[in-house]
Amino acid sequence: MGEDGAVTSAPQRPDGPIPATRLIATDLDGTLLRDDKSVSQRTVAALAAAEEAGIAVFFVTGRPARWMGVVSDHVQGHGLAICANGAAVVDLHAIERHNTGRQTTGREFVHVRPLPRITALKVVEVLRAAAPGTSFAVELTTGINYEPQYPPFFQDPGANVAIAEELLHETSDGDSAPVLKVLAHHSELAPDEFLALARAAAGEYASITRSSPTSLLEISGPGVSKASTLALCCEERGISPSEVVAFGDMPNDVEMLGWAGTSYAMGNAHPDVIAAASGRTVANNEDGVALVIERILAERAARTEA
Repeated sequence: MGEDGAVTSAPQRPDGPIPATRLIATDLDGTLLRDDKSVSQRTVAALAAAEEAGIAVFFVTGRPARWMGVVSDHVQGHGLAICANGAAVVDLHAIERHNTGRQTTGREFVHVRPLPRITALKVVEVLRAAAPGTSFAVELTTGINYEPQYPPFFQDPGANVAIAEELLHETSDGDSAPVLKVLAHHSELAPDEFLALARAAAGEYASITRSSPTSLLEISGPGVSKASTLALCCEERGISPSEVVAFGDMPNDVEMLGWAGTSYAMGNAHPDVIAAASGRTVANNEDGVALVIERILAERAARTEA
């Protein structure tokens, strides 16, 4: 283990034999992606080998669908990903067709689990009172909008800027785009302090988590998480939790790692993630996900030859 607490040797595997793997669920930022947001050639090869062996790979991320270009070239088979911390299941093949100018025949959003606007407004009201100085952004299926005080999204130059109450106002014709999540930012509170405060104040109304190293919270509909949406996707495919191997590094991964039969915290993971996972691998910059996938495939090959 390195001086910063990161694992620098081989993965620490869970106790006992690992059941046959049918699905790999991996977070992206800080997990599958390196810090420069690239996917290493080793990781690309491992993902392709897993799919070739009949193991489905699901990207499960807090990212919105429009930010999935970093991995859209590396999806195989089904092409589905879970985005916005479980608020949306997305067809990355459809997004790729759209981005390359070819005709799109599929839907980008396969399934949406929205945050009701009335609930979002209640959370905004409660957090404004509990943590003065909080600013908000609203992530819709159509893009993001944010308040004037909110740190600007340079990847989204076309965003509307207004107070959250206006951004969350229901249009009179009922044609408002679904809200995937509300983002809350605080410039003074420490990240974990802000998360604990928000959960205590507004946790009864919505699911609240974080994936950023800054004091940026992500607020989803009640019961919406990476874990609950992954469970729905697995149920549709007849896959049990014991057949899932999951990877993550931040608090928004905790429920997913606890749900999966086998799970790995990255060497660079948050302490809560390390506590939730059944095993640990090396850091994202050292291809920790690829290393475990390679071992899973090697063990499968050894059993086949035996």
